[in-house]
Amino acid sequence: MRGKTAEDLNLLELLDPVAEAAGYAIVRLRLMGGDHQRRLQVMAERPSDGDMNVEDCARLSRAISEVMDAADPIAGEYTLEVSSPGVDRPLTRLADFETYQGHEARIELDRLAEGRKRFKGVLAGVDEGQVAVDLEGEDETALIPFAWIVEAKLVLTDQLMKRGAEVRAARLQTDPQSQTSD
Repeated sequence: MRGKTAEDLNLLELLDPVAEAAGYAIVRLRLMGGDHQRRLQVMAERPSDGDMNVEDCARLSRAISEVMDAADPIAGEYTLEVSSPGVDRPLTRLADFETYQGHEARIELDRLAEGRKRFKGVLAGVDEGQVAVDLEGEDETALIPFAWIVEAKLVLTDQLMKRGAEVRAARLQTDPQSQTSD
């Protein structure tokens, strides 16, 4: 889920070590567009706190650009875009489903389960490689194999916005200079 295509996955292999060396984790990478005007979108965060401010984006962008210029893995021209995953972030790693337990998410599968591919519910954790979800209108918690998930994203709710504000407030208390970094 961190990458959709074979080209995305090859780029992740190249860029994961670059991000890690710079102190970041790539949440999702997408190479979009056709033969002209392609865009390489990299969403990343600091593993320590899940944050990614403007300076972090610039720092990671410079590190990625150096490697991309040297390796030249993309034919033709492209634009590099490095960003934070945002509050209503994609969930791309099994750990994300545990971290955001208690929050609402939309999940899309690569196959039918219970007659459908799309689900919406409250994340209820992880159990042996499966994502636990309390689905709307269901009495029992559903277990979805992580390997079946092709797309998952948090739903923007008041609860999620409150969590984001609390995280930002805590960051500002520990690092007052980060007020100007967002």
